[in-house]
Amino acid sequence: MRLILLGPPGAGKGTQAQFLIEKYGIPQLSTGDMLRAAIAAETALGLEVKDIIARGDLVPDEAVVGIISDRLDESDCANGFILDGFPRTTAQAEALEELLSDKGIALDAVVEIQADADTLVGRILQRAAESGGAREDDNEEVLRNRLDVYHELTAPLVDFYSKKGLVKTVDGMAGIDEVTASIMAALDAN
Repeated sequence: MRLILLGPPGAGKGTQAQFLIEKYGIPQLSTGDMLRAAIAAETALGLEVKDIIARGDLVPDEAVVGIISDRLDESDCANGFILDGFPRTTAQAEALEELLSDKGIALDAVVEIQADADTLVGRILQRAAESGGAREDDNEEVLRNRLDVYHELTAPLVDFYSKKGLVKTVDGMAGIDEVTASIMAALDAN
């Protein structure tokens, strides 16, 4: 199963990805996690993107596409993957389409998790408080910027992938188990 998870920050993509990992035995490719790891390891890429991420802005496409390309070549991606946090723009979706085509890979579905922005800010701030504020991008100003960036740049991907017949939309405001059941039902109908 080759999937993309779309949804605003805090919509539950990471939580739902864990259920999909268990069901399909495929890895979650979280560009956010990969970039945070690069920052923590102080790699050249990590140093390059640290301030960009701290502001809540998007990392340059070529850097993210390179990370994804390398990751897709790893053996655990042979049976599929879940892309979480990529693509974020139509340009990235087009670059991903070209990358997948070059590798002879086709997407099975794009799962869109819809959620209310104000509720999401509350969720993320609560997550930050519970975890001791581990992520420096978990404050209201940066969150609002991330949500604005999502709606401006990423939300148009729903239309991009809808035209290809790939989008499965679920209500992310439901309980975790209900969202999981909706995703599984949508994918099983695929």
